[in-house]
Amino acid sequence: MDAFVNWLNGVIWSPALVYLCLGTGLFYTVATRLLQVRHLKEMVKLMFQGRSSAAGVSSFQALTIALSGRVGTGNIAGVATAIAFGGPGAVFWMWLIAFLGAGSAFVEAALGQVYKVKLDGQFRGGPAYYIEKGLKLKWYAVLFSIVTVLATGVFLPGVQANSIAAGIDNAFGVNPVVTGIVLVVFLGAIIFGGVKRIAGVAQIVVPFMALGYILVALYIVLSNISQLPGVLSLIFSSAFGTNAAFGGILGSAISWGVKRGIYSNEAGQGTAPHAASAAEVSHPAKQGLVQAFSVYIDTLFVCSATAFMILITGMYNVTPEGAAPIVTNLANVDPGPVYTQQAVESVIPGFGAPFVAIALLFFAFTTIMAYYYMAETNLAYINQKTRRVWSEYALKIAILGVVYYGTVKTAGFAWTLGDIGVGSMAWLNIIAILLLTKPALKVLKDYETQKKEGKDPVFDPVKLGIADADFWEKEYQYHETAGPGQSKTITG
Repeated sequence: MDAFVNWLNGVIWSPALVYLCLGTGLFYTVATRLLQVRHLKEMVKLMFQGRSSAAGVSSFQALTIALSGRVGTGNIAGVATAIAFGGPGAVFWMWLIAFLGAGSAFVEAALGQVYKVKLDGQFRGGPAYYIEKGLKLKWYAVLFSIVTVLATGVFLPGVQANSIAAGIDNAFGVNPVVTGIVLVVFLGAIIFGGVKRIAGVAQIVVPFMALGYILVALYIVLSNISQLPGVLSLIFSSAFGTNAAFGGILGSAISWGVKRGIYSNEAGQGTAPHAASAAEVSHPAKQGLVQAFSVYIDTLFVCSATAFMILITGMYNVTPEGAAPIVTNLANVDPGPVYTQQAVESVIPGFGAPFVAIALLFFAFTTIMAYYYMAETNLAYINQKTRRVWSEYALKIAILGVVYYGTVKTAGFAWTLGDIGVGSMAWLNIIAILLLTKPALKVLKDYETQKKEGKDPVFDPVKLGIADADFWEKEYQYHETAGPGQSKTITG
């Protein structure tokens, strides 16, 4: 079984997928005329606009749900793994895929909004919906949904649970079995409460955990500030193969940087559009820009925090797959959260292990919540004609079972299954958004035109020649305050 899973992972994560991800990000960077830079101020502003409704969540809530999926064990264990197998240069490639990926993130989130629907009183959307409505390929949409239910409902939660258990065991000596039971109880209470409860938990936990983690990282860096220029030089020289020690593993640096970068920020993977589609906004581009900024938060802030803590304290090993060790600063240590724990411990003795364990708990737990929401959304797509209530309960029980199993299973197997899930979704989604480039760019241009005219942009798909955006054509109502006590309604 292990041999087959490793073989399948190698096929899915061949160099072709690495280049496809980089190429797609570069294409959208050019096609949107550096949207990542031009609209940076607008991204931040839009995060705090909009309100939730009976059917949808606010832009900020949708952002935090998406960040729940983006900010997880990949930001701690994933960064450590990338450095361990690809060297310090992998960090640069993580940064690059984040910058380029912000363009892909805008496109997939905007498309999710364009083609969203209202099912059982809630907004639903994502790749399956825009594949069916935009590409008219029902079989492709069903395939994506099945793959996503398997990936987010079965493959990926085990990675997060495994990291939580490992971190807590290392810090507090708690048996993984106990950790698994506690996780299942708390997760069950949340997922049986629906998307509103998930959003409510995420909007409180995500900003708190990310800010706290970054502040500790800043303290670690400032405590070793004299080392910072050398670390930056090491990252860039290793990324381009000019460093004497790491010059021979440039391919590994690129591969692991891109792989772990995508695993962490999920740009182009097709996960974030599910949360983006749930937002109550007047124009799809609004949530597209918010989701583009979430890639920056994930990689440029949180992943960088981990990378700098590890590299500036020297608490890492580098052993490329199938090659001799290059750096061996830590004895008898497997790549993972322990790198970060050791980094913090070296500056704040007695604090590192428990701090990273708690950070992992928050990061990974909210990611599991987001995974459940994505799996549920795709199950709702499969069941939209005939609702199968039993399948909804089966999904809840399955993800709870996987979470418990992940806490007691070996890390290597869990990560490989997670990579297969991420890679499979990425292949299907990136091909789909590339085929839907034309309507996505129309959405961006329309938003920019209305902004230049001094308007609060409102989406009209008929005017833009975008077909099958049923919600916006038939149900959407835009309420704009015209003055004290006055309100006008524009019905699409």
